[in-house]
Amino acid sequence: MPLTEPYDDHLPEEGSFAAAPGAGGDPGAGAPEPETTLSTSESEPTSGLSESDPGPAPAPGAGLPESGAGESGAGLPEPEPTLPEPVRQRIVALTAAVLPGLPADEVPVPLRRVAKFAPNRRARLGGSVIAAQLTADPLFRQRVTARVLADAGDLGAAVVEGTAPAAADPVEVAALAYLARPRGWRELIDASGAAVRAEADSAVVAELVREAEQRATRAEHDRAVARVEAEKLRDELARVREELGQLREESRQLQRTLRETQARERRANELLATERGRATRAAADSDAELRRARARLAEAEAAAGVARVSAKEARSVDDARLWLLLETIGQAAVGLRRELALDPVDKLPADFVADAFTDAPATAQGGPAARARDTDDPARLDQLLALPRAHLVVDGYNVTKRGFGEMSLEQQRKRLITGLGGIAAQTGDEVTVVFDGAERMHGLPPTPRGVRVLFSRKGETADELIRRLVRAEPPGRPVVVVSSDREVADGVRRHGAYPLGADSLLRRLARS
Repeated sequence: MPLTEPYDDHLPEEGSFAAAPGAGGDPGAGAPEPETTLSTSESEPTSGLSESDPGPAPAPGAGLPESGAGESGAGLPEPEPTLPEPVRQRIVALTAAVLPGLPADEVPVPLRRVAKFAPNRRARLGGSVIAAQLTADPLFRQRVTARVLADAGDLGAAVVEGTAPAAADPVEVAALAYLARPRGWRELIDASGAAVRAEADSAVVAELVREAEQRATRAEHDRAVARVEAEKLRDELARVREELGQLREESRQLQRTLRETQARERRANELLATERGRATRAAADSDAELRRARARLAEAEAAAGVARVSAKEARSVDDARLWLLLETIGQAAVGLRRELALDPVDKLPADFVADAFTDAPATAQGGPAARARDTDDPARLDQLLALPRAHLVVDGYNVTKRGFGEMSLEQQRKRLITGLGGIAAQTGDEVTVVFDGAERMHGLPPTPRGVRVLFSRKGETADELIRRLVRAEPPGRPVVVVSSDREVADGVRRHGAYPLGADSLLRRLARS
């Protein structure tokens, strides 16, 4: 926004100046000249005077008579020059700098609070009020001009005389000329504006030159990059052409391979048609052979049915003969029992051995030693226990120390006796377990049904008691002795018993 009203070339030039009031002149002499207007730019803060309101400012452009101002021949005031922005800011800065040095009664009321601001805030926050007051109050401007010229020294005196050193700052000269208003001050302001515009144009030209140099540098860089890219593209084009040649050669080879493959496929189709014909004939032959095989199978099934009928009749005859033989043997046994007048017995041979416990050796009774066998197979134990009226004799500690050695003796006995009770309940056989001991142990669990527990007496081992139990059994009764002791196995084998290892019973107990 321009600081003053636009300059009008049709207005008359500046006339003669009258003496300023307070400087010895008559305030009524001469026609009044309009005051130059300092308007603020749009960037100048108008609400910056937040500390206190300096009061309503005079309207910009309201001209007041100025001392030394002349009239034009037609009685019209001179137009205000257009101030460049740097000149306007310098005028406000000079006024703000001398404002605190003025006496309080010489400072206009709107500027009294502005004069109390800090130096760095005075021109920034009070610029609009200062500009308006300079325009509206010629007396205030003269007082400010006197102090500014005094501070400017030789430069101020030169400006008042209408001449300015060539080396002086044009902005400073224009600001002093505006305040002092000497003859030719408008030309000084115009020269300052021209100088400022020349500097701005020089800066613009320098910026354009710098941008042109930067664009030239970028263009050179882009040309270098383009050359590198062109080299890369040429190399890539050469490589692509080479690959294209390879692909064409591969394509020709693939076409030849395709033609050969198609020829082989035609030959394979012909062979396939031939083989299909052969397979059809073979399938027909196989169907015929299958029908013949089914006919032979039907004949074989018929013959097998006849054989089954014959075998069933033969088995019926054999069953009748076996039943008749067993019936004859049973009647003979009944007759023999009646002839011998044998009464039913309540005790078994092992009971007599357990009751007697005599130290006298019993007479060894002969028996076929061929029936005694030594094995650790639990299936063999099951086979022997399946015999009628079998008697199982167990070497107690020999079995428990082999299978439950980590337990106490009481827990070993309890576990073995409990397991043997299960076997007696399953098989219905007689079971006797023998432990070493001078007297009967206390704290034993209740003896299961069908299990007999014996302890050897003082001076006698469990091995000797086991051999005596075997000798007490009648010849022909199956007696099974479980012990891993080789002497026990050899001793009972001589008396017709079946010795088995301890592992066979342990596996049998684990399975139960």
